[in-house]
Amino acid sequence: MRVVIQRVTKAKVTTSSGHESHIERGLMILVGIEHRDNETDADWLANKIVALRIFDDENGVMNKSVMDVDGGLMVISQFTLHARTKKGNRPSYIEAAQPNVSVPLYNLFVKKLETITNKTVATGVFGDYMQISLVNDGPVTIVMDSQNRE
Repeated sequence: MRVVIQRVTKAKVTTSSGHESHIERGLMILVGIEHRDNETDADWLANKIVALRIFDDENGVMNKSVMDVDGGLMVISQFTLHARTKKGNRPSYIEAAQPNVSVPLYNLFVKKLETITNKTVATGVFGDYMQISLVNDGPVTIVMDSQNRE
């Protein structure tokens, strides 16, 4: 699983089916799932993300986690994070998992975040066209891949 984590002051998603979600201060997380990902990847990422110390403390040092600042979480599915661009000009998404794998893992990842934080996680709608607006705070943007955790 590959994620792009952005520290935000606010974020909002609107989907083609009319669903809207938003958060204030917190983390907006784009997640791409590939065919070899499993529950262990979702668990590792969820635990790692909520513990990341990327919010400022009283001295202006990034020393607090999203849980420490009582921040919100938004998770958006994004298969394009697994784009291969080595050949030609049209990205290949061959590594991205099919919905029968990605949908359950996406839902599990969201549920794990909710369990750890004891908060509802804002989401888009898996597979819908989505428009996302956000204010990246810092900016702070971090990319993590569960396949590179060793």
